[in-house]
Amino acid sequence: MSERLQIASQALQRPLCNHCLGRLFAKVTSGLTNEQRGLLVRISLTDAAPEPSDPTRCSICKGIFLEIEKFADLCVRSGEGYEFTTFLLGTKVDVDLLEAEEQLWADIGAEEVESLKSELNREIGKIVESRLAITADFSNPEMVFLVDTRFDRVVRSVTPLFIYGRYRKFSREIPQTRWPCRECRGKGCPRCAGKGRMYETSVQDQIGPIAMRHAEGEEDFFHGMGREDIDACMLGNGRPFVTEVRNPKRRTLDLSAIESEINSSAKGLIEIEGLRSSSRSEMRAIKESAHPKTYRVRVRFQHVLDDRKLKDIVRVLAENPISQQTPTRVSHRRADLERLRTVRRIEIESVEGQEVVFVVEADSGTYIKELMHGDQGRTNPNVADVAGIPCEVLQLDVIRIGDKEAEGHG
Repeated sequence: MSERLQIASQALQRPLCNHCLGRLFAKVTSGLTNEQRGLLVRISLTDAAPEPSDPTRCSICKGIFLEIEKFADLCVRSGEGYEFTTFLLGTKVDVDLLEAEEQLWADIGAEEVESLKSELNREIGKIVESRLAITADFSNPEMVFLVDTRFDRVVRSVTPLFIYGRYRKFSREIPQTRWPCRECRGKGCPRCAGKGRMYETSVQDQIGPIAMRHAEGEEDFFHGMGREDIDACMLGNGRPFVTEVRNPKRRTLDLSAIESEINSSAKGLIEIEGLRSSSRSEMRAIKESAHPKTYRVRVRFQHVLDDRKLKDIVRVLAENPISQQTPTRVSHRRADLERLRTVRRIEIESVEGQEVVFVVEADSGTYIKELMHGDQGRTNPNVADVAGIPCEVLQLDVIRIGDKEAEGHG
């Protein structure tokens, strides 16, 4: 007797439904359901025991496959009110059933098997696909159903909605993201007048709630390609960002209308453009990117600089590396590290008495204010030391993200 016939013969000494019998040979043939495989195995053995007349007497599944229509119905009802075109389905099964199955495999030496959970997922999923006229997606589903077969319950998980765009910030008084109050951590206290935040609004507040309302979501998150200081404007080609909306009911949105509404309601604080659908992978790429940035910075020196000192600044700093310790202004929230950055370009845009406007292109993560005044020697070399004259930063703007030739990135 062949090894497979021996396995079948041993398996049939126990009460097994055709589903559970067929799974023992799931990797032997393709194009058949496990129930069909089980029937063929049973037919091939003339002395085989018949399938139990009551499937609940199956020693492995206890008749769970009688309930797949019910489980599919639970999934369909769970998804009502949500827009989605792809889904993924998983199951939770009584551990006793799984242990009984594994013990059977061990007892009879079965190796070409499929698990009970795997078959349940597939068979329930096929019904859901048919009823909703959508497809299962194993890599990026818009909806995930977790069927708890023990308690006839479905846990629904909706994939967030991601929207890409670029923003320009014209205000020097708002941060990029919501900033919880340092004292109460968002709970509300006298320092924040009970609002729970340090600032009235933010770039995130101007974008996220509007996108969330259109998507009928529950929470919004903001992911930017780096960030600018609160008192810095973001100009030029704008900063790429992705807004994430959690638990959205709507996924097909009029992004042009949303863009217009955001720009109208922002009242000149910010401006956005280029809204389009995005993804989790693009969001991660944006957060992890390290594109160079170009700044316009207005500096006031204690004395007027002569042409020689201006030329020295460009000669010493342009296309050269600098060393920066974590600035004192952010040392309370960031580790004290030394960072090596390159100033790719520094130009003198204008000179008006003691005030000089520089245009600086530098590596991502360069602290531009400290590059100017030196931060008590924590940035070397720096403009003030090269000039030999102390200075202060009056105004800082980000005027480009990325290389000029790559402006269309994203």
